[in-house]
Amino acid sequence: MHNTSSSVKCLTHGRSLCAVLALVALTAGCTHVDDWLRGERSGTSDTFSGEAGDVAPYIGEMSQLASGDPATQAEIYADAAAAARLTPDTGSRLRFALALATPGHPGSDPDLAQNILRELLSEPELLTPIERSLATIHLGEVEERLTLNAEARRLRLASARASDSEDEATAERIASIESENRQLRQSLAEAQEKLDAITSIERSIREQTDNGQQ
Repeated sequence: MHNTSSSVKCLTHGRSLCAVLALVALTAGCTHVDDWLRGERSGTSDTFSGEAGDVAPYIGEMSQLASGDPATQAEIYADAAAAARLTPDTGSRLRFALALATPGHPGSDPDLAQNILRELLSEPELLTPIERSLATIHLGEVEERLTLNAEARRLRLASARASDSEDEATAERIASIESENRQLRQSLAEAQEKLDAITSIERSIREQTDNGQQ
């Protein structure tokens, strides 16, 4: 189950990233896409206050969050979280939401990502067309991942309940068998006592008969 869920997450995220790259290619040209695929990013949050239509930094950070080393992941996440907290404009909130939506790092939080992306899309006029598309694509990916996670939890719970029910049924069968065995042992003991009593009476009668004959 765990391996299947992880595989689905990776495939879903991969489809979302491909969709974004295709959208960017149509909007901004193939030259930028080549840079984004190499995962290039500017080192400061000031990049995100530049031209709103330039989504290359978002894509670069998501790529590094998904596959970078732990130190890089922690640095990117901390920077995005701080920017969203200190200067909560549209760009910083979208950046943080996309970081939360990206699986593969400790800060990933699809529930919070869903909330922020929904808030952003509730005011579409504050987003450029490419940002709206980016937010919409990843909101869909996050919602799909949450649905799959909920289904996985439901199946695990159902499996646990079925196992518990089976264990209870087995315990009841064992208890029933043990009770029957106790009853059989008691019946056997009572029958043995009766047989011993009859044997004793028969012996006594034989002894009296033998004595009378003498």
